[in-house]
Amino acid sequence: MILDAVKNRLAGYAFLIEKYRLSAMRNWHVSSVSQAGMLRSIIHEGQAESVFPLSYWPGDNIGDHLEFALKYDGVNLAILSVLFKSIPEDEILGYITSKPMGKYARRIWFFFEFLTGKELPLPNLTKGNYVEVLEPDRYYTTAPGRRVQRQRVLDNLLGGRLFCPVIRRTEKLLAMEGDDLRKRCEDVVTAYPPELLRRALGYLYNKETMSSFEIEHIKPSASRVEKFIGLLEMAEHKDFCDKSLLIDVQNRIVDPRFRDSDYRKTQNYVGQPLSGQKQLIHYICPKPVDLPNLMEGLLLSHSMMKESSVPAVIHAAAISYGFVFLHPFEDGNGRIHRFLIHNILSRRELIPKGLMFPVSAAMLKNPAIYDSSLELLSRSIMSLIEYTIDDIGQMTVQGETGHWYQYIDMTAQAEALCDFVRLTIEKELVEELDFLVSYDRTKQEIQSIVDMPDRLIDLFIQLCLQNKGHLSARKRVDFYSFLADDEVARIENAVRAGYNKD
Repeated sequence: MILDAVKNRLAGYAFLIEKYRLSAMRNWHVSSVSQAGMLRSIIHEGQAESVFPLSYWPGDNIGDHLEFALKYDGVNLAILSVLFKSIPEDEILGYITSKPMGKYARRIWFFFEFLTGKELPLPNLTKGNYVEVLEPDRYYTTAPGRRVQRQRVLDNLLGGRLFCPVIRRTEKLLAMEGDDLRKRCEDVVTAYPPELLRRALGYLYNKETMSSFEIEHIKPSASRVEKFIGLLEMAEHKDFCDKSLLIDVQNRIVDPRFRDSDYRKTQNYVGQPLSGQKQLIHYICPKPVDLPNLMEGLLLSHSMMKESSVPAVIHAAAISYGFVFLHPFEDGNGRIHRFLIHNILSRRELIPKGLMFPVSAAMLKNPAIYDSSLELLSRSIMSLIEYTIDDIGQMTVQGETGHWYQYIDMTAQAEALCDFVRLTIEKELVEELDFLVSYDRTKQEIQSIVDMPDRLIDLFIQLCLQNKGHLSARKRVDFYSFLADDEVARIENAVRAGYNKD
């Protein structure tokens, strides 16, 4: 820990995990209580640690630390699901019955039955106001939520028991809510002539397709590029969050030999080979046996958010990253994950109709942000899962692991997608459209010097831009021997002026 909590008493989740010696993911917030001093906190790389003064000590009872955790450490469904399997039921019952109308007691009661599928021997509440399961000022919710009469709570979670992400309202995400991203996107595109925008679409579709493949270091064939572009063109017209449609998408974008007819039946993982026939494992995917329920839960979560007021970026982050973390197919998961971002942002109308939104290009140019958004979960998963790999690279995972994928805090992933959406609007779209404006101006100037065929003009511009505004002697001999020296010099000047190349 960054703050010296060794001298302090752990509280909340940290207390409970230590008491029951649980194997659990580290929560984004860790609490402890000091004998002296004021409240102090530190945040480092997305992890927060707080040391509270002695007056905050919740007591020694289990229920008190559960309440403290919900108040100060936040809702972590993955940790709660593990805790509820270890905490004696009578401890939880005693806490709930000691304050039956308390909002935290009712939430803990709801979470116990939601996560375990077991009903505690308690009668339904018959009076009292309804309280939200998640506090809307701290979390993104499916407001107004589903009324649960038993605990008199409003279930406003982002999913059901099979799959339920949690996303906190951080300063970065609140700032995103304050921006009208749709309007910012419209402001960019309306600054250019409609004819130029129509021509830009082809470039943008190709750019997005090639970027998505390049992220995975794949050089696609022309037919695979064409098929992926065809999918992107359909993104705004159909909701692809359906099992049969996802399988169809996978079949379209992978090598025909690796098409799946269902979710995968083998254990897969992300790794890289080392010397001595060893593997460095970066991420272990869910067991095949867990996939049907996990994917059913993911698609239900999508339906719930689609019918709510959850912001489009939050919705797209939860489902697209949820998909790639579940890795339901043998091949193509990363490309489908990025395709789903387009699909959801288009269907939620954050992207103006008919516009291609090159978000993969922003990811490709900012690999540190993208890799970090994927690695945050993988690092946590790797510390919890026991596995073996045989001589031919087949992995076997021991124990139950499905709950680690059911309840993911996707705040970091939502923040990353927020960054990529901003970069796409402010840089990728502007750069591509400005490039076409420069091309039109440069082409017109070149034609006034020498009226060449379009393909030779395109090639001249391309070769000049690749060589700092000059045509190399070799390329001139190979392609432009028909031009006089002064014509070459004038055309080079036109390219440099058109693209502001010194």
